[in-house]
Amino acid sequence: MTRRTFKLSALFAATSAIISGHVFADDGKKDIEKIQVLGDKHSNYLAVEAETASKLGISIKETPQSVRVVTRALMDDFSLDDVNQVLETTPGVSVEKIETDRTYYKARGFDILNFQVDGLGLPQERGVLQGTLDTAIYQRIEVAMGANGMMTGAGNPSATVNFIRKRPTTDLRADVSVTAGSWSNKRIEADVSGSFNDVVSSRIVAVKQKRESYLDRYAVDRDVFYGIVELALTDTTTLTSSLTYQSNDSDSPLWGALALFDNKGQPTNYDVSTSTAADWAYWNNTSKQAFVELEQLIGDNWSILARYAHTQNEQDSNLFYVYGTPDAETGLGLTGYASDYQLRDRVNLLDVYARGSFELFGQTHLVALGASEADMYYFDRSLYDYQTGNGFPAMPNLNEWDGAAPVPTLVDVNPNAPGSDVHSEQSSQYVSARFSITDELKLLGGLRYTNWQTKGLSYGNDKGREQSNTSAHFGLVYTVNDDINVYSSYSDTFAPQSEKDISGAQLAPIEGDTQELGVKAELFDSSLMLNVALFNAEQVNIAVGDAANSTPDQTVHKAAPGIQSKGYEIELSGDLGYGFSANLGFTHTNIDVSDTVNAGNIQAQLVKDYTPKQVFKLAVKHEVEAIEGLSFGLNMRWQDDISRIQNPQPLVVTKQDAYAIVNMMASYDINEKVNLTFNVNNVFDQQYLNSLYWAQGYYGAPRNFAMTLNWSL
Repeated sequence: MTRRTFKLSALFAATSAIISGHVFADDGKKDIEKIQVLGDKHSNYLAVEAETASKLGISIKETPQSVRVVTRALMDDFSLDDVNQVLETTPGVSVEKIETDRTYYKARGFDILNFQVDGLGLPQERGVLQGTLDTAIYQRIEVAMGANGMMTGAGNPSATVNFIRKRPTTDLRADVSVTAGSWSNKRIEADVSGSFNDVVSSRIVAVKQKRESYLDRYAVDRDVFYGIVELALTDTTTLTSSLTYQSNDSDSPLWGALALFDNKGQPTNYDVSTSTAADWAYWNNTSKQAFVELEQLIGDNWSILARYAHTQNEQDSNLFYVYGTPDAETGLGLTGYASDYQLRDRVNLLDVYARGSFELFGQTHLVALGASEADMYYFDRSLYDYQTGNGFPAMPNLNEWDGAAPVPTLVDVNPNAPGSDVHSEQSSQYVSARFSITDELKLLGGLRYTNWQTKGLSYGNDKGREQSNTSAHFGLVYTVNDDINVYSSYSDTFAPQSEKDISGAQLAPIEGDTQELGVKAELFDSSLMLNVALFNAEQVNIAVGDAANSTPDQTVHKAAPGIQSKGYEIELSGDLGYGFSANLGFTHTNIDVSDTVNAGNIQAQLVKDYTPKQVFKLAVKHEVEAIEGLSFGLNMRWQDDISRIQNPQPLVVTKQDAYAIVNMMASYDINEKVNLTFNVNNVFDQQYLNSLYWAQGYYGAPRNFAMTLNWSL
């Protein structure tokens, strides 16, 4: 397959976004050829473009912010079939797997709250992914590090994750892969794409997967369907529409996890396979999305894009939670109870913007301006075993438990059963521009005004609020030569909060910002990219309990100075030569929590301890020159030790020593259309805790295998 290469000179001359698939030439002639990079499988791990940090269509090298990209090639090589696996491979991102079907993500010490699909999306108050998101429908996954107020308005100064979906290709192609692996893992994936004529092109991706697990009783049944159609209505008008469906049905999932210490304060050291899930438990997650995009080219240098998305998420579950401190000798002392959990989450998003270029003082400048509206509704309900309360028989030693527990009677006998019924609206207007001060110096600036209104209750807490904020982004990029850029940037963001102070007034939003200084270099004829960045991220106005003014019947809050995170990041990606392709990154993070936050916010107090200071990630593949079609690869991540204070008195601390997880692959092209790939994960069978984000935790997967047969039809 042909790989298209974009020279920096062409990028400097471009006056509109490559994102949209169009390039506008400075000489007044219009080239509306579709760029089909989104449909190609590239053999190496280099990405030169990203859509997450701005809507100006500038390259990664010209973006004054660290941007990570996991390409389709890397996902295919190491069978990264879900978003957790992809983000575990992404430099600078921590994956906090607190349960089998609920995961948090962190970057630079803060929860990631901003998720997008093709650049369209809104932040969440909860940075949690429930269920497992399959990656078969995505061409690449981008992560813009730091605050991203220009693109999202609200959130944390952590990162923004953008899922870039597969688009139709001009040529007809069909790919089918079949995977078999450890714990009865069976997966089939099909991807068909092409153009019917000059007007209509489409793509369909479908997945069916069933697997068991190293965890006792746990099993997953997953279905994915994605269909997208592009219509070239005229030479200058393109209409795109898509439907996405993903379901993830789990039997015996974890709700909560293992107790990590016993009554003597020592580690429990359960077997890796130990689970607290009952044999009747289940957790079913379903997501549906309809997406429409209309793009209109105007003249030679401008375009207007309108995007609308409707997303529905539903959850249905019966879960079993185990808590307590087990006896060091017998393993007894734990208690369990059941819950029925239902969730309905609906989001409507509309984003309309114009972008293009203009000439001033002999230079070409880029600009994008637009507005977005969002309507969000969130409903959930938690029913507990009211008939017996916590009256399940005392739990046996978990290492000897087979999951048998009384099937609960979960009846909504209480119309005020705990839950959430919350409606939110968000309205934003934004403008972003890149000014060419000279041929070498570029100034990027942007403003985004956001108004956020919320009404409703969540587990007895009034979520009502109305807050507005203007976020800003500024960056300078200086071109040292054709290969090296240096940059500095400032970006801020905010997070609404509903807590009230002693006077009953709502606290001002949490404010966050990121300052970054870095260098980006394209090496060896642009086949390799290096990014070195220093960052300083801070969050202030965090609500903490005001103990001096609170009463047993009412808790009031006050604003605390906050949390500061600073450090440096190094990333190298692309073609190393001699048949080697690589993506590697090293992150060093120091977190400082103010004394006020320490005193009033236990979770913030723990962030410093359970966030690793140093993380190294490496994905490398070698194509063997002597044997055509044969390649080997290694994908590893290493982090230093972390800990969590479980009890202050007597002091109990859970520790996770530094560890490395090494995955390997071997791939062979049997012929031009058939490929066989063999993956081994956790090669050295390392035992480790997935996360210390919570007081409970469970172990990562031991050594496992998978074999995938790929056909290109």
